[in-house]
Amino acid sequence: MTKLVFLLSGGPDPAGTDSGPLRDLLLGPDLRDRLARAGARRLQVNVDDEPVAAAMRIASPTGPVRAVVSVWTADERTPAGPVVEGLTAAVDGSGASLAGFEVEERLPLEPPAVPDGERADALANVAVLRRPADLDEAEWRHRWLVDHTPVAIETQGTFGYVQNVVGDAVTDDAPYVSAVVEELFPMAATTDLHAFYGSGGDDAELRSRMERMMASVSRFGADQGIDLVPSSRYVWSL
Repeated sequence: MTKLVFLLSGGPDPAGTDSGPLRDLLLGPDLRDRLARAGARRLQVNVDDEPVAAAMRIASPTGPVRAVVSVWTADERTPAGPVVEGLTAAVDGSGASLAGFEVEERLPLEPPAVPDGERADALANVAVLRRPADLDEAEWRHRWLVDHTPVAIETQGTFGYVQNVVGDAVTDDAPYVSAVVEELFPMAATTDLHAFYGSGGDDAELRSRMERMMASVSRFGADQGIDLVPSSRYVWSL
């Protein structure tokens, strides 16, 4: 299958308002019906809403990302155009802008299965990464995918880890994006650093894990120019 990832920016104020009309449109049946007709076989919605209101978020200069929509099509022969059109029509009136990309998905930690339409019991953090200009593509990928991946797993309390390496844009005027990463944490991690880093309440262990993590992300530029979107996660088969 081919995977497409869409970043939805603008629209209503972020968390605390339940993302208003955007959230309702993304979780409603109209979007699923439109995407199924366009050849989609699976849909995932990550939306910054009330359950994750207390979590940290970071917005890049392009503006805060309100939601991330992932769509899997039947195969590489399914054109992206009808999917883009279906998603655009479904969120019309929400005030959100849309940027879409074809991605290569990697699953260092596959998220646990959840029934269709049921909210995953998790803080799903989505990070939008941009490769620094002083790192070439091959070196950047090696530092991220090879060097950093085991550090991220060892130093955080994650139980799901999805890496999407961005390829071609499928919408006009899409911003520069290199990757979209999703990490699942226990809900307690919205406010508790020990839960976030899996340090078991040990302050020394927490400091050690944070230092290792920050040193690793800085090696491939993920300590700057990123969007960090806390979200609730929903998945459907279409």
